[in-house]
Amino acid sequence: MTTRLEALPHRHVLTLPAMPGAVRLARETAEQALTEWGIGLLHPTVDPALLILAELVANSVRHAALLSPQLTVIYAADRDRLALAVHDRHPYQPPLYGALAGNGTGGLATVMELTLGLGGTAVIDPDSDGNGKSIWITLPL
Repeated sequence: MTTRLEALPHRHVLTLPAMPGAVRLARETAEQALTEWGIGLLHPTVDPALLILAELVANSVRHAALLSPQLTVIYAADRDRLALAVHDRHPYQPPLYGALAGNGTGGLATVMELTLGLGGTAVIDPDSDGNGKSIWITLPL
């Protein structure tokens, strides 16, 4: 998880309880961090990035809270890219690109459509013990 962050000069880590209010707090923190980093909230990537973040946090709250009472949100950026990650301690690793092959109506399908539409990437980084993962989204600015 840290190797992705080392290349980006701006970083922020937020740990939250896996409860519905986490979505709002994650978005508000992202807006504050982006503003502090000089990335204007009117940048065309910001609104889709905030929706992606909200969907990932909501999925973690909805599907992982039983095994992972906390989740961690990682924000990082440089002048050319924005990286977001949501980490939980649930072992299930959803098929990111498989979400597009299904009916395309779930939150993960929305995440992937927005990510790929913006020319970004999505990866799952499993914890070394196999009992958790981070879903990383990287978007060009």
